[in-house]
Amino acid sequence: MTATRRLDRLVSWSPVLLLGSLAALTYWLDAQIQPTVPVPDGSKRHDVDLYVESVRAINFGAKGKPLQILAAARAEHYPDDDSTVLVKPDLEIKDPKEPNFEIRADMAKVSGDRDDVWFTGAVHARRDAEAAHEASPPPAGAVSPVGATSLTTDYLHVRPREKTADTDKPVTVEDARGTVNAVGMKLDAKDGTVRFLSRVRGTIAPSAVPSK
Repeated sequence: MTATRRLDRLVSWSPVLLLGSLAALTYWLDAQIQPTVPVPDGSKRHDVDLYVESVRAINFGAKGKPLQILAAARAEHYPDDDSTVLVKPDLEIKDPKEPNFEIRADMAKVSGDRDDVWFTGAVHARRDAEAAHEASPPPAGAVSPVGATSLTTDYLHVRPREKTADTDKPVTVEDARGTVNAVGMKLDAKDGTVRFLSRVRGTIAPSAVPSK
């Protein structure tokens, strides 16, 4: 088996699961960051019209347990394009049916239509390990995705409703089986595909690679 095929097996699901978790944030984010004051008429300048310090928003489930948690050092709303900027965002999903998911960054910008989120500066996404007894049986020849998975980069553009993400910066994907480093990446959770654009290299545990 070539090194390229081994890397393909390693990343065949890892980043896609991370992106699937990100997609769950879309409508909740939309509800949390709507401005609470009218937008001034005629304002075309890209100035802050509303900001909140030490943001913390929690969405609780039916049993009173937190399902989604948004924390940020500061949130700023811009009326000209209805965008929102989050400083030091930390977003968590605690779905009882799925492994916990978290993404942190130095900055995040959410577009006015909530279709795009740009994470910048020390972006780190992590999906916890999946319990072995809850994991679905893997396809023939595949490795069951039960380990924790992380993704680090300096820039990540996410389109949650489209379930896609991309970066043109160096990116690292890690799980229990190994590590992949590359420059540039495109993910599509709907198709279950991930493509690294250049300078792809990595390591993978021999025991994690099927013999055929």
